Amino acid sequence: MAKPTLSMEPTGWFQVAWSHEVAIGDVRTMKYFGRELVAWRSASGAVSVFDAYCEHLGAHLGYGGRVDGENIVCPFHGWEWNREGRNVCVPYERHPNRGRRIRSYPTVERNEAIWMWHDIDGRAPYFDVPDIFADFDDDKTAADYYPPFPDGTLYRQGLELHPQYIMENGVDFAHFTYVHKTPFVPEFTRQDFGGPVSYVDFTVAFDDTPRDEINSGVEAINGGLGAAVTKSWGMVDNRTLSAVTPVDDSTSDVRFTVWIGRKPGDDRPHMTEYAKTMASFVIEQFEADIHIWAHQRYSDPPALSGKEFEGFRALRAWAAQFYPASKGGGR
Repeated sequence: MAKPTLSMEPTGWFQVAWSHEVAIGDVRTMKYFGRELVAWRSASGAVSVFDAYCEHLGAHLGYGGRVDGENIVCPFHGWEWNREGRNVCVPYERHPNRGRRIRSYPTVERNEAIWMWHDIDGRAPYFDVPDIFADFDDDKTAADYYPPFPDGTLYRQGLELHPQYIMENGVDFAHFTYVHKTPFVPEFTRQDFGGPVSYVDFTVAFDDTPRDEINSGVEAINGGLGAAVTKSWGMVDNRTLSAVTPVDDSTSDVRFTVWIGRKPGDDRPHMTEYAKTMASFVIEQFEADIHIWAHQRYSDPPALSGKEFEGFRALRAWAAQFYPASKGGGR
């Protein structure tokens, strides 16, 4: 299969792990954007994402490297590097090597996920990762939902798809009937592509509610191309987090996390059978999309119908900002 024609190095926040996968003292190896990386958690609980190789003689920090307090220690010669990637100790010298620095990436933890900022031109972050609770402005918190792990997650590695596919899905009203078997196509009530964080709201139903009586829908917030959070209303109370992260110039990893609203009075610290069943249904719907995306060819220009034109034009114009000019821009 041909690799995606869009650049696989867009700017933005991208999920590289779930928070519980990097415990205090852990050094986790990974590969994203064609680079060998490590994520590690210091004694204070702070997570850092680095290029994987020690600047001394190139040892891979993910194979034998260890965490000592707030530093990561190279397994080869014991050189220590702080959370900014600066050398702070050469154990057999009086002074550290202040001239060398391992490349570190801006990193945040939000909604039980670890996010790294990627920008090939080295620009600092200029927008935030959406918060699946705070950003919907309805006073709900994680305490109002069952914990999503492990049954409310999906992880698929090395798929030949692009992060932009999932964003285009949000304006593709027609696919709901054919992929998700909804009785009617959604009615969009908001499409705001005015900044790096976009908003798409629509009404939709999965049962046989008459079209003029539908009182349910989805609100979506997209933080660049790497993070999409949704809130469902009028249906089973659920929130989802979708993340597509490029691995190299042809493949991406996909992570999906589902929170199911608690039943009144139920404060159990784990997913119930009810929550597992509801999460399974939501994941099943997302998997149906993945099956299409993983075998999709990016069509440019697409053969759009008249009703599709406005939404796709707005989405693609919005997406173009995340492709730096140094890589030829977006399409």
